[in-house]
Amino acid sequence: MKKLIYISLVISLLACSKEEITLSPYPCLDGNCDTFFYIDPVVSPGVYQDGNGYWHIQHWGYQYFTIKGELDEIHPDYIINGTPLVETIFDSNYWLWINGLTFTVPLYSVLGFFTSGDYLNPIPVGNLTYTIENMTELHPPLNIVGYEVSKHQCLDCPYTSELLGTRSKYTTFPQQQIFFDNQMVGDTATIFIKTIFNTDIGPKAEVEKELNIIFD
Repeated sequence: MKKLIYISLVISLLACSKEEITLSPYPCLDGNCDTFFYIDPVVSPGVYQDGNGYWHIQHWGYQYFTIKGELDEIHPDYIINGTPLVETIFDSNYWLWINGLTFTVPLYSVLGFFTSGDYLNPIPVGNLTYTIENMTELHPPLNIVGYEVSKHQCLDCPYTSELLGTRSKYTTFPQQQIFFDNQMVGDTATIFIKTIFNTDIGPKAEVEKELNIIFD
């Protein structure tokens, strides 16, 4: 009799545990998070994407152009008070330094593009050679997505990546203005875009995209 009671109790506990276990749903409703980004033609008339996937943009006198995005519909469990728990991060390999001198180099990207782990790989500029430390001492280099690296910034701290790039949060229609000066005509740049679906606890989905741009 005691064995029967014990077995019944174990079965009851297992049944209760199974009922209490609930799996968090995938962040996107369709089960496959995706993103779509493009250059706004309203701000940049004549912009187009060629057969190789490069975006061509002309300078019309504006100092900025706009990248717009459309994110997949997020699951209601990750919408709090009408606010979707998503974040889009923008970065690029194009920097401006010393009153208009420009160069492209994949430094500091939040997507993991570094010259080296110790940040000491030299960058050639003209006939001189500077390290990133030298440049930040002279003038903070500006990334065209809109952030600078100052001489007081820790370059190898664990939280460094959180300080880099520009962010568009809590919207499924992110957008970011990108600096565009007439001195950039003839150059190319890559815009790195990383989207995180569900920035809270639970299942996450991360999608990375690149926009290759030619400044005509």
